Formats: sequence, C-alpha cells, structure tokens
Amino acid sequence: MMLLYREFSWWYWVVTAMLLAAGLAGVPGAFAAALALSAGQVLYFRLREGRFAAFPVQVRVAYTGLLLLASWPPLQLLFWLPAVGTVAQVLFGYCLLARCLSLLPWNRREPFSALLVWCTFVSPPVRGNLLQGLPAAR
Repeated sequence: MMLLYREFSWWYWVVTAMLLAAGLAGVPGAFAAALALSAGQVLYFRLREGRFAAFPVQVRVAYTGLLLLASWPPLQLLFWLPAVGTVAQVLFGYCLLARCLSLLPWNRREPFSALLVWCTFVSPPVRGNLLQGLPAAR
C-alpha cells in the first residue's frame, strides 16, 4: 500500500474516488461534483506547474476528459474506469492513465518498443512523477 496522506494531491484523488463511488451508487450530482473537482485540479496544477505540458497537468487533463466523456448518458458505464483506477491510485500509487500518457512521444526519451511498454506497465509504483521513476527499457 502507498497511502500518501501527507501529500495534498493525494487528497484530491481520495475525494474524487469517493464522489465516483457515490455516483456509481446512484447519488445525484456526485458525477458532476467529481468532474468539477477534476477540472479544479487541472487549474490548480496548471498554476502550480506553470504550463499545460507538465506531466501532472497532462494526467489531470486526460482524467477530466475521461470524466467528461463518461458524462454523456450513452457512455456512463465508462465511469467505472476512473472509479477503479482512482482507487488503485489512492491505495497503491498505481496510475494506469499516467503510465499510458508516459508512452506518448513527447513524454518519453527512448524509442517506443514492446519492452518499454512492458516495463511501463509492470514497474512498481513510485513516489512523485512517474516519468522520473520508470526503469530504462534495455
């Protein structure tokens, strides 16, 4: 387990996970509140990091986009993806979305390969920025 309760950003994820769970349980307005909190995270991390290209901002923009997509009634089952993923992030520090984003050309320093993909998804969670903690694919 990787409970990072001393980090402010971890609490954003905890509250978001609770809101998504409430939404999946049928609580009115919970999904909208999760989306609003996620949009607030984008603004907060954009101001903190100074640019949209910063990796923490990219993760939150993509996450907010996923919530926005799931807000469309025919795609509401998609809310299960961020709900499960956010619980994994909160409890274990494993963020599948961040790992996927780390494979984008502007976020990696080495050539794309099957080994890079393997190392990206099976490496243990690290504190801080995922881009700084991934082992090099050889």
